[in-house]
Amino acid sequence: MKVLTIIGARPQFIKAAMINNIFNDYDDVEEILLHTGQHYDFNMSDVFFEKLNISEPKYNLSINGLSHSSMTGRMLEKIGEVIEVENPDWVLVYGDTNSTLAGALAAKQNKIKLAHVEAGLRSFNFLMPEETNRVLTDRISDVLFCPTELAVQNLKNEGFSSEHYNILNVGDVMYDAAINFCNKAESPNFNLPDNFLLFTLHREENTSNIAKLKQIINAINHIHKDIHVVCVLHPRTKSVLLKEKIKVDFQVEDPVDYFTMLYLLKNCLLVLTDSGGIQKEAFFFSKKCITLRKETEWVELVKCNYNVLVGSNQEMIKDSVGVMLNSNVTFDKNLYGNGNSSELIVKTLINEYKCNR
Repeated sequence: MKVLTIIGARPQFIKAAMINNIFNDYDDVEEILLHTGQHYDFNMSDVFFEKLNISEPKYNLSINGLSHSSMTGRMLEKIGEVIEVENPDWVLVYGDTNSTLAGALAAKQNKIKLAHVEAGLRSFNFLMPEETNRVLTDRISDVLFCPTELAVQNLKNEGFSSEHYNILNVGDVMYDAAINFCNKAESPNFNLPDNFLLFTLHREENTSNIAKLKQIINAINHIHKDIHVVCVLHPRTKSVLLKEKIKVDFQVEDPVDYFTMLYLLKNCLLVLTDSGGIQKEAFFFSKKCITLRKETEWVELVKCNYNVLVGSNQEMIKDSVGVMLNSNVTFDKNLYGNGNSSELIVKTLINEYKCNR
C-alpha cells in the first residue's frame, strides 16, 4: 500500500510524525511525504523534521508567501503532478490549511482515495479560510478521522452518512504526540521568570484587522504590568506590528520548535492564544486557556470551562485573566481519546485498502 501524505504547517508536522512512525512498522506500506512549503521559517518547519524523527519529505514544493488562492492553486497543480508520478492508493491530509485543501482536491481530481485527519471540526465562521478548507475537504473525503464525538455529530448534522463515508472517532493525534513527547520538552534559549503567561497570535482575522490587533496588544501590555507575559511571535504578526508601529511592552521571542513549546506549556500559568492547536495543547498540560476569537472548533473545552472565548475585546481579555487564574476547574475529563489515535488511523487505512483490492 502506498500513501501520499500532504503536510505544510507546524501542527501537521507533529501529527505526521506520530503516524509516520506507525507506518514505518509495516514492511508492506510505503508512505511518501510531500511538504508544500507553506511554513518556511526554520523553527516552524525544518527543525520539526530533525527533532520529530519524521522521514525526509520526498517532495518539497516551496510554495509560500502568496495569497490564499494563489498558494492553493499552485499547490493543487504541483501535488497533482506528484500524484501522477507516484500513483498512491491513499492521499492523507491533516487539518484545515491551504495545503489540506489543495491535497484533497488533487486526490479527487486524480481519482485517489482521500483520508482526512481532524475531520468534522467546525467554527461555523466562513470568514475564516480554515473553515472553508475543512468543510470542503470533509465533503470530498472517503475516510473521515474525527478527534471527538462532537466532530462526528457535526458531520451527521450536515448530512454525512455511513453509506457514502467511513466516519470514525479515533481521538486526537495531537494528544498522542503530547503523551509521546512530553518528556522531551526543552527549556528555551531565552530567560523565563518563575511565573508567566504564554501568548501567541497569528490568525488572519486578528492580524489583518489593525483595530482588533491594537486592542489585543493593548490588553496584553496592560496584563504584563501585573503578570509577566511571554509571546512566541509568528513572523506574519511581527511584520504587521513593525509596519503599523504598534508598541509592545511584553516579552517577545521568535518562533520556537515543538519541544520548546511543550516546555512553555508545561511551565506557564495560563495560555492566551488564537491558535486552534494550542487551545488543545493547553488542556493536555492542564492549563486554562483564553482564546482571542469569538468561536472555536474545540467547543468541548469551552463547555467544560477550560477555555473562554473573548474575541479581541480589550476589557474582556484583561478581565478574563483573573477569572481564569482563580477558577477551580479540574482536568479530569477524557475529551480526546486514549492516546492511540495514530495506530487506529493506520490500521483503518490498511483494512480499507485490503477490502477494496
